[in-house]
Amino acid sequence: MRHTISVLVENRFGVLSRVSGLFSGRGYNIESISVGETIDSAISLMTIVTSGDDQIIEQITKQLNKLIDVIKVVDLVDVEHVEREMVLIKAAPKKGDKTEFLKLAEIFRARVIDSGASTFTVEITGDEKKIAAFIELIKPFGIKEFARTGKVGMAREGLKNT
Repeated sequence: MRHTISVLVENRFGVLSRVSGLFSGRGYNIESISVGETIDSAISLMTIVTSGDDQIIEQITKQLNKLIDVIKVVDLVDVEHVEREMVLIKAAPKKGDKTEFLKLAEIFRARVIDSGASTFTVEITGDEKKIAAFIELIKPFGIKEFARTGKVGMAREGLKNT
């Protein structure tokens, strides 16, 4: 099962290396990782997506909590949460398809952030299903480049799964 793990850490040199080393040293895969400063520049938030059964995820969270620079670990599967990811896609629709491409982008609330003589670069944010649906629909237009951030997520206030 896929899990999104939120890890609050001290914003110090080598923390990302120690966290990723924990995963690789135990043979666990990181499917995506996103890291950025919080409001407090001394603290960063890592959002890690990984797969494993309950026992493996429990082991990962326990091992993360043992790292000296880790402040808090939350498996977002255990709580109500929101998660998003952002993708930049450069597509090259043929001349007659540009209007249809732009309509699809509008329907999915993707923003055109750059355009050239033969390409559009769009930015789309949302959950995994929305992004996957958009990508499938625009594949016939010709995707030239693609960059994906990985998930970011946070628990919703005061709500827990029952």
